[in-house]
Amino acid sequence: MNIPTVLVALVAVAPACVPSPVPESTPWGEHGHLISGRAAAVDLPRDMPTFLRNASAQLSYLNPEPDRWRDDRFRAMNEAFRYDHYVDMENLTPAAVGAEDRYRYLAALFGTDLSNPVRDGGFLHLRILELYQRMVVGLRDWRNAPGPRERAWIEARVINDAGILGHYVTDGAQPHHTTIHFNGWSGRVPNAEGYTTSQDIHRQFESLFPRAHVTFEDVLPRVQSRPRRVQDVRAEIWEFLTESNLQVETLYRLERDAGFDPDEPADPAAKAFVVDRLVAGVEMLRTLWWSAWLESGQPRQERN
Repeated sequence: MNIPTVLVALVAVAPACVPSPVPESTPWGEHGHLISGRAAAVDLPRDMPTFLRNASAQLSYLNPEPDRWRDDRFRAMNEAFRYDHYVDMENLTPAAVGAEDRYRYLAALFGTDLSNPVRDGGFLHLRILELYQRMVVGLRDWRNAPGPRERAWIEARVINDAGILGHYVTDGAQPHHTTIHFNGWSGRVPNAEGYTTSQDIHRQFESLFPRAHVTFEDVLPRVQSRPRRVQDVRAEIWEFLTESNLQVETLYRLERDAGFDPDEPADPAAKAFVVDRLVAGVEMLRTLWWSAWLESGQPRQERN
């Protein structure tokens, strides 16, 4: 079965074979996303274009943007984008992890077996990579713009892509977005530790608790001032998401032992964990913005 055939088949059976793993709560809540976008845009390297360094308010506003697209009236839009917010790492095969794009990923994940819902994976890692590559292309075009009018148009495009990229990177720092345990411990895995199965934990952890207890001032001082340059962006994205996935049990243990109750004083360990995850997303986002700018200076590679 070739890749287009797999894609057509998946679309045809999607309602039956793919569950709805994205909880109805807004990932990180608008509060956490706005904090992340703003913190990432503060004090960017002076070597970056001025238009990006001056866009902190817009980059903050755009960080929650993909969640504003959620509207049950618009099924085509919802189904196109909802799977971009997560990757269930426990469901992936080695071939799927190494796939270069969405179509090869789907073929590797499902093969010809389209009936097993546990093979659902999500596209978060690929969505981050796609938007990073769009930033590289946009910044390269900006460098080579024929005039100020065209350059201004490209700037608007790049800021939008950078802001939307920020949303998915911030989602990736939230452990729930990397696991089958996305909203309560999954019954597919033994629960000897007594972790919550409540379907309110996702909303409490990423929306209600940060809004009640976490501020921009908690996050910014923890952010490294100089972003890193990465060479293998695909590997870096996967390492970032893997590290987030490794925090899943820590999150559930904290919920069990300390709680993420927005109406109670914040447990120091619980608050520190939330801040740590936000900082991880901010630093990854700054790294991707900076690396995209540096990569955009390399010559374009034409397809053979």
